[in-house]
Amino acid sequence: MNYSELSTAIQDYTENYEASFVANIPTFVEQAEQRIYNSVQFPSLRKNVTGNVTISNPFLNCPNDFLATHSLAVIDADGNFEYLLNKDVNFIRQAYPKVTDTGLPKYYAIYGPQSGDAKELTFVVGPTPDANYAVVMHYFYYPESIVTAGTSWLGDNFDTVLLYGALVEAYTFMKGEADLLTLYNTKYNEALMLAKRLGDGLERQDSYRSGQVRVPVN
Repeated sequence: MNYSELSTAIQDYTENYEASFVANIPTFVEQAEQRIYNSVQFPSLRKNVTGNVTISNPFLNCPNDFLATHSLAVIDADGNFEYLLNKDVNFIRQAYPKVTDTGLPKYYAIYGPQSGDAKELTFVVGPTPDANYAVVMHYFYYPESIVTAGTSWLGDNFDTVLLYGALVEAYTFMKGEADLLTLYNTKYNEALMLAKRLGDGLERQDSYRSGQVRVPVN
């Protein structure tokens, strides 16, 4: 389902074609996407980037579209990946009280806003790098909305949850009847459960290691 089809479906389900309602459909869809993306960890929410930590500098800027870390690794001089452990800033400062405590980083924490852009975040690593190292980070971000892109992974692969999520937002905007809002919420939650089965279940296992699903026979 692309955005045009989604927008038409929202209008048809609600039987609302008023200009003010149609103008707010992008908001309904984006709010639904945000709810879904914070409920299910789809692979489409992950991105991979490379960067560098530099000698004597314990800070590393987060990507501008960063939401949360999936993993962070430092590549040592021999080309080995060393995955850093996520800790609190206090732990790093207690373990390495001085910025001059240097070595191959072992830990990282979200430190706070960047000095040059208060809207973006910064990591701190410990110990402070004793050399320049390449880093590889997998992180969560919001994919471009179907509203602006026209299509999305969610719209192509699990449009049910997107449709009912947007209908919940739309009917809330309309201040519609409570029983119909309850129905849309129920349909949304049913679709969300199936989406979680995919994103948090099937896509994280295979039949070789996890075995196939079996229904008990009496």
